[in-house]
Amino acid sequence: MPHQQASTALSRFTVLDLTRVRAGPTAVRQLADWGANVVKIETPAHLAIGEDMGGPRDGPDFKNLHRNKRALTLDLKSEAGLAAFRRLAAKADVVVENFRPDVKERLGIDYPTLRTVNRRLVYASISGFGQTGPYAGRPGFDQIAQGLGGLMSITGLPGQGPVRVGIPIADLTAGLFCAMGILVALLEREVSGEGQGVETSLLQAQIFMLDFQAARWLVKGEVARQAGNDHPTSIPTGVFQTADGYINIATAGHATWERLCHALGAPELLDNPDYAGGAARSRNRVALNAAITARTRQATSADWVDKLNQAGVPCGPILTIDKVFGDPQVRHLGIARPVEGAESPLALVDQPFALSRTPNRLASPPPARGEHNDEILHEFGFSAEEISALRVARAI
Repeated sequence: MPHQQASTALSRFTVLDLTRVRAGPTAVRQLADWGANVVKIETPAHLAIGEDMGGPRDGPDFKNLHRNKRALTLDLKSEAGLAAFRRLAAKADVVVENFRPDVKERLGIDYPTLRTVNRRLVYASISGFGQTGPYAGRPGFDQIAQGLGGLMSITGLPGQGPVRVGIPIADLTAGLFCAMGILVALLEREVSGEGQGVETSLLQAQIFMLDFQAARWLVKGEVARQAGNDHPTSIPTGVFQTADGYINIATAGHATWERLCHALGAPELLDNPDYAGGAARSRNRVALNAAITARTRQATSADWVDKLNQAGVPCGPILTIDKVFGDPQVRHLGIARPVEGAESPLALVDQPFALSRTPNRLASPPPARGEHNDEILHEFGFSAEEISALRVARAI
């Protein structure tokens, strides 16, 4: 079946995807889902040893990260395979890789080398800790970045000890920032006519995501601590027990605080000097949370979600993942979308933003290893004889 475009938005760009595991594939997925011609380059089957990094091809992670791509095998350690890759890079718009910094230089596929064959090339690199510096050679993994980047020190209940976030947030955000950097470089190329290198790392992404917690240290010298489910500045905001479970309530500003007290049927809280103003509510958070919980335990989660939202107080249920995809608003948004062309029914999480004129779709399932070898090489100008020679040399 001919490859189906996911969108027309980025269809003019060709991307060579050398990435593995999660951060790099996340970056490339952003481009593939918006129609870029993505060529996923992997080791030939006869050189593959054991299970690939990133899990089996029929696993949820692989399917989620590698939809809307085509697949090509190349042995980059062979002379023929390396020469073929350089021919591809000469015509490509983007190369994305997440090797350790020294690996691409040893293979001869680093940006300075490829720039000599294509000055318009945008070359994006994701590493664990940066391309240079004392930690550049260390293997980088999400949880290591969460710890080194400060996130685990502010996650979890007070006194609990460090806690990782429940998603690979350093991997995912590094991938998203990398995709953003690629798009910025492509936009700049329209002015200068030249490509450039794009670099990010799990550590940089994680520290950037500290956001206001980082600013509180850099600007005021305040070291954030674990606060559990309590918001550090908007009080009362947190998790409150109900008659049949738990809900989130978010209170920001005096007007919302007043609405909350009236909706809870607790106007006396407004007259209590211990809760007069944000600073006072912060000092007396434990007692205030207990007073609110005494009220929320008197009705079900659904009752409170309806009542508080009607009163203009942000409130919502706390759902397990299976319940998330059954929620009426989630179903309305259609973010779980069927993948077209899959051999059996397959739904994956779609992009979280929409374009009105050039929409995207999940146009094709993840490719088999080397599924599009001949098709891709032919498009890049390789003759049938050259493709046959690569196969004889076992370079593909």
